[in-house]
Amino acid sequence: MITRREALKTVALTAGALTLVPSLLRADTAGAAKLTYPYKVPDLGYGYDALEPYIDTMTMQLHHDKHHAAYVSNLNKALETADPKFQQMSLEELLVGLDTLPENIRTAVRNNAGGHYNHSFLWLLLQKNESGKPTGDLADAIDKDLGGFAAFQAKLEEAGGKVFGSGWAWLVAENGKLAIVSTPNQDCPITKKQTPIFGVDVWEHAYYLKHQNRRPEYLKAYWNVINWDFCNTRFKGAVTA
Repeated sequence: MITRREALKTVALTAGALTLVPSLLRADTAGAAKLTYPYKVPDLGYGYDALEPYIDTMTMQLHHDKHHAAYVSNLNKALETADPKFQQMSLEELLVGLDTLPENIRTAVRNNAGGHYNHSFLWLLLQKNESGKPTGDLADAIDKDLGGFAAFQAKLEEAGGKVFGSGWAWLVAENGKLAIVSTPNQDCPITKKQTPIFGVDVWEHAYYLKHQNRRPEYLKAYWNVINWDFCNTRFKGAVTA
């Protein structure tokens, strides 16, 4: 039987240094996600109605209390009978080292650890900020790598609109540059050693009560609820890791 240290060494060798992915857990964040087993749903840190009229109250309540909670419950269930060394790995270690997990729990961990990470990221990202824009180094990098903020918006909306079925569109940092990527279902960029800076959930549960099948409408409204300070912090962590 391998030790936890040996297991984590395997993770690091398989996926690269874990410092490439700045931790989502921030000591200064009230109600931060618990990123070790047994997992729990983090507090929103704001009211369900805080993002009105862009994201409606009922959607936020169901999204946080039901959908996110289901991912956490299923992740805990997948790990409860697993070897304790996997229970001792952090959420990020699980996602970076999926290939090291036993086959009988790998898919469940991929789906539900991804769902927990992605939504924990989302609650920190969202903040009512009408007409807000990135500033500082992140704004400069968007200009350099993506052709400016308007071009970034257009490319992100295009990526989100093209996700077939359910998934996410992301702004990520990879190899010192920004890129726009999409992931299916609850797959997470950190699995591919990409650091998420900004993300948009395009599962129907994120927008259907308000926007029905009008995903492009939802994507345009989304720009009014972005915490650019959080994005700047993520970007700084990515370029200094």
